[in-house]
Amino acid sequence: MRILLALLGVALSVAALTSVVGLGNLAREGYKEQSERNGGRAATLSLGVYGPTMPDPAEVEKAYQGIQQRYGITTSTHVGRTQAGFQFPRGVTNVDMTIVDVGYGVIHRVPLLMGTWFATDDDQRMAPAVVVSEAFYNQAGRPNLTTQPTVSIPGDQPATAVIIGVVPDAWPETPPAAFILTKAAALAGMAPDMSEFKVWVGEEQADALTAAISADLQGQFPAYSAQASRMDYAAHGDPLAPVQLVVGGVAGLVLLLGAVGMLNISMVTVRYRVREIGIRRSFGATSGRIFFGVMMESVVATAVAGLAGVMLAIAVVKNPWIESKVAPGLSEHPAFPIEAALLGFGAAVLVGALAGAIPALVAVRVKVIDAIRF
Repeated sequence: MRILLALLGVALSVAALTSVVGLGNLAREGYKEQSERNGGRAATLSLGVYGPTMPDPAEVEKAYQGIQQRYGITTSTHVGRTQAGFQFPRGVTNVDMTIVDVGYGVIHRVPLLMGTWFATDDDQRMAPAVVVSEAFYNQAGRPNLTTQPTVSIPGDQPATAVIIGVVPDAWPETPPAAFILTKAAALAGMAPDMSEFKVWVGEEQADALTAAISADLQGQFPAYSAQASRMDYAAHGDPLAPVQLVVGGVAGLVLLLGAVGMLNISMVTVRYRVREIGIRRSFGATSGRIFFGVMMESVVATAVAGLAGVMLAIAVVKNPWIESKVAPGLSEHPAFPIEAALLGFGAAVLVGALAGAIPALVAVRVKVIDAIRF
């Protein structure tokens, strides 16, 4: 019973350690996806040319396109913001507009409730395409997207837009919002209040490209302040790593306490088996065989307990209710990390080896004649 209780403690300790790693990975993925929707994927660079006067927009755009070609950047987007009035069944409502390019959906991992994101040929439509928020879709009367629903844009340049997709609201009671392509916005008379240019370069080469692009832009606009800077969540490292290390340290301490309990039980068990060990030695059992046998009993027992602990951790972490609470904004939950399962199982085997090595050394040092007299 003592051994079973000690193994139960090891199993629960392994489950705690494995769950911490698994939940930390789940929380990181949820935070990562939510952050990438706001700031862009790692690594997203924002390019800008600033000065006391505005540079020629055509020259700036030419510089941006040249940088894309020289550095082999395939995913980019302009991002501008403005407001426009849309004719809804209950009247004209001002809508927050985000003026983008096709690459915005990739850089910001835009989730879709229905419909599609912009395609490369959508800027050639006679009626501009828009991807709208759920609040916009509700106020428009929730039309059927397969029938190419339209919505009117009154104003100085009246237009009729086609709804092609719906994205979820960022939070409850969000005002209506919509995305529109840069060329379509110009045809509809929408001018952004401010605009920036973003490129996705990947995290591996972010530092080198940031310096190179900044120097390239500054060389083209010496009279201005030109730079490229990272805007994504990982610009200053993983923000969740310190928290997970602290929680993992606490779980490791719990595992250490379980190991001490297992060691104590193993020492007591060996004391009760001294006579058995002496009889085995008298029949020719070597010190190595005695050591290996005693230690492997502990290793096998803790390995089974560790496997049970890992299975318990997987059941906890992959529970739908737990996933929804830890990462509520995640559109697709990741599989249980294999490194967490290996860490938990490896920790259980290590505990078994440590808890079995000391009693095994004690068993080897027992003299045959003293053991038989015990």
